[in-house]
Amino acid sequence: MASKMPVYLKIHDQIKKEIEEGKWHVGDRLPSERELSETFNVSRMTLRQAVQTLADEGILERKIGSGTYVARKKVQETMIGTTSFSDIVEEQGREPSSKTISYFVTKPSSSEMEKLNLTEKDDILKMERIRYADDVPICFEVASIPYEIVKNFHKEEITLSLYKAIANEGTRIIGKSSQKISAVIASEKIAHFMDIKRGEAILKVSQISYFDEGTPFEYVRSQYVGERFEFFLEK
Repeated sequence: MASKMPVYLKIHDQIKKEIEEGKWHVGDRLPSERELSETFNVSRMTLRQAVQTLADEGILERKIGSGTYVARKKVQETMIGTTSFSDIVEEQGREPSSKTISYFVTKPSSSEMEKLNLTEKDDILKMERIRYADDVPICFEVASIPYEIVKNFHKEEITLSLYKAIANEGTRIIGKSSQKISAVIASEKIAHFMDIKRGEAILKVSQISYFDEGTPFEYVRSQYVGERFEFFLEK
């Protein structure tokens, strides 16, 4: 399936590259949205989408009333095990469900290529979902999956529970995952989807899941409502 990389992801890759090459350093404030949109010759909406994607990945940090900055590295806590939202909710005696906001095949960004060991020739399935427990919105999730892995699955299987679809297929075994958790405040978009006020506490989780032989199969960026979800680490 042929696909082209969206303009906002090209801008995402360029800004990320410039940060990596030292044009901007940790703590530096980026030019305004107006200046950047003029530099890249795109609308402010497209530019904002690129910047928000970088913020969701923890590369940039948006401060209300101040601007956008190159984010500092966060302290990481090691967590053991691969978590499935559906399994977690069911184990607590609640009913999981989800609402798909977007679902499409596209080219991977530089971050997605890095996380999923892909090249520019590969495609990814990208989807945005709101995840619920007993019809209460718990998190907003952006998932990137190598298209080659899921090309034979039905959309309903993937949006309901990718992990169960993989388990039911029976050809691959899900192994470990790596996770990063940080605290942020809800953007206007997340506040709308989660039915909360803008600026409320959000737990941002970045997770890469692997098959047992070490191949990464999913890169997920999730934002959980702080007052509705907590992580428990047992060592």
